[in-house]
Amino acid sequence: MKRFLRSALLAVVFAVSAQASASTYTATRYPIVLVHGLFGFDSIAGADYFFNIPKNLSADGAQVFVASVSASNSAEVRGEQLLAQVQDILATTGAAKVNLIGHSQGGFTIRYVSFVRPDLIASVTSVGSPLKGSDAADALDQVRTVAPPAGTVLATGVNALSTLISVASGHPKNPQDSLAALDLLTTRGAAQFNARYPTAATPAGCGNGASVAKGIRYYSWGGVQHGPTNVLDPSAPALVALGLLFDDPNDGLVGRCSSHLGWVIRDNYLMDHLDEVNQLFGLVSPFETSPVSLFRQQANRLKNAGL
Repeated sequence: MKRFLRSALLAVVFAVSAQASASTYTATRYPIVLVHGLFGFDSIAGADYFFNIPKNLSADGAQVFVASVSASNSAEVRGEQLLAQVQDILATTGAAKVNLIGHSQGGFTIRYVSFVRPDLIASVTSVGSPLKGSDAADALDQVRTVAPPAGTVLATGVNALSTLISVASGHPKNPQDSLAALDLLTTRGAAQFNARYPTAATPAGCGNGASVAKGIRYYSWGGVQHGPTNVLDPSAPALVALGLLFDDPNDGLVGRCSSHLGWVIRDNYLMDHLDEVNQLFGLVSPFETSPVSLFRQQANRLKNAGL
């Protein structure tokens, strides 16, 4: 009987120890700030842009904040909005720096902040960001060039949609400028951005950039699956169609090499552009690593790096 009780007690102790260990898996030194992409938001009616990701990071020790910037605007406008929120987060938490993680256009937004205020940033992680431009954006820009009236109508509609998103997410004062966003996301616009805000973390080719630049660690990952990843996902047909505009592997909106920044963790996940942030509502491929797990792994990676 004593042997049984001893074994049972040891089992409880091991279980408690394992749980305690797991509870600090994502406990980074500095707060994590998640930054959405084009047509993004922090939360609408309880639905997160980074679906189920903040709570899973927080559950194991991370301090997580989700920024809200304009649904569509330039890198500078969105970047200044983010910078103000970063400064508020630092004032609230007492932390010296933050870890920025941006999806899609959010990659430009966090790049901007890391350039203008590197002293406030511990790390930059880009997820599925077209940092060298997007062929899909180039195609839309061509439509605007060839048929200006159609471009004007499209821009008006996109601005209206962006305003609706910002209002629904509780940020009605965020200004919208869809043409500025489109200019940024084209190959030409991305090259101009990279020239204005250079960093050694941006590779010249399709390899890795510098993993550390001006004291900031840089990471990235992305997907290459623009075909359907989940038969229930209603966004799949649009991403399939957009993916056909590319000559190289892509996630429906971003080419594989365009997503590279700093240490490229992996650039060929079987994920489309929305899968990368666990959208829509977790309807992702059952045959690929969970996007939530990727964010948790990145938080643990930052923790182990002392960030």
